[in-house]
Amino acid sequence: MSRTDDLRAMSEEHSAHNYHPLPIVIAQADGAWVTDVDGNRYLDMLAAYSAVNFGHCNPRLTEAAKRQLDRVTLVSRAFDHDQFGPFVSELAELCGKDMVLPMNSGAEAVETALKTARKWGYEVKGVPAGQANIITFEGNFHGRTTTIVSFSTDPDAKDSFGPYTPGFRTVPYGDVEALKAAMDGSTVGVLVEPIQGEAGVNVPPSGFLKAVRELCTANGTLMIADEIQSGLGRTGTTFACDHEGVVPDVYILGKALGGGIMPVSAVIADRDVLGVFKPGQHGSTFGGNPLACAIAREVIAMLRTDEFQARSRELGAHMHERLGRLPSDQVREVRGRGLWAGIELHGKARPVSERLMELGVLAKETHETTIRLAPPLVISREDLDWALDQLEIALKG
Repeated sequence: MSRTDDLRAMSEEHSAHNYHPLPIVIAQADGAWVTDVDGNRYLDMLAAYSAVNFGHCNPRLTEAAKRQLDRVTLVSRAFDHDQFGPFVSELAELCGKDMVLPMNSGAEAVETALKTARKWGYEVKGVPAGQANIITFEGNFHGRTTTIVSFSTDPDAKDSFGPYTPGFRTVPYGDVEALKAAMDGSTVGVLVEPIQGEAGVNVPPSGFLKAVRELCTANGTLMIADEIQSGLGRTGTTFACDHEGVVPDVYILGKALGGGIMPVSAVIADRDVLGVFKPGQHGSTFGGNPLACAIAREVIAMLRTDEFQARSRELGAHMHERLGRLPSDQVREVRGRGLWAGIELHGKARPVSERLMELGVLAKETHETTIRLAPPLVISREDLDWALDQLEIALKG
């Protein structure tokens, strides 16, 4: 039995089967490449669902982590530490907002945004107690907590996890009229992914985000943009909302904010929104810890240069030009923006993912018929072209 087989057998035996990973066991990684326990190298075209935007073991980020590891890693929020103030100040500036509430995982940040919207709705907007509603969209993916799956339309995420949390209204993604009809005086927030990642990299119709912004403004409702996957350079701009010149009331960030090293997430908004929280009303022992803040500060500094956004714009245009030439008898549709694509196939996507792995490229299927591509933004054009060559071979079977 190979080392890979041995380790996978252990995983199968003792790990809950909540994922269906490709049959590979990674031991090392650098940039856009990973190496398995048997010494085989693969080009990573998934980047941990955008958590590794800046590449595996990015030297700037690992050095920032090492420096902080030798100093202090956790004090809880019972005390301040010397990385916290600079982190929240720099992230607020990046987002053009006043305040930051740091958490760890993306789902935690979404839950925080939902609590924020409800509390703001009761205490600022004046919604009657217990009447607040938040509008979400079909095909959404914001995490898998019990509250979040309550408004999911994905049976795998939702079924058998009830009873479900009330207070949500779900409308078709991209449908402005349905959104308008669903809003009323008790609507405290509209939670939207500027591009739906898990659903297959669904890009909304042009002007949709602007219409969401205008409806929220007209109705005194918070526009909450979940930029956990789409933000921090993935689509060719710092935030996917930037493509329509839209500024939401609330940003939700995660994944790439931790540089692929630490889980780091945050909710960012102005003082009139996040200022509703008082001590003891929300928190996290690990949220905003010194190690996380040190890494995230380096991520923010890297984003200020526009280098990674530019790489995503330029390489993304090249990638989409090549994907647009894939044969229509194999590919139904290609969606996406920047270095992010969903390739909708006529048949099952899992066999294509497995063939790609055999060819040395790691990608992953979603919702049966879609292959997602989201390479690290540091990928070279040569490596990207090689990966797309292998995709063409894998599609032929």
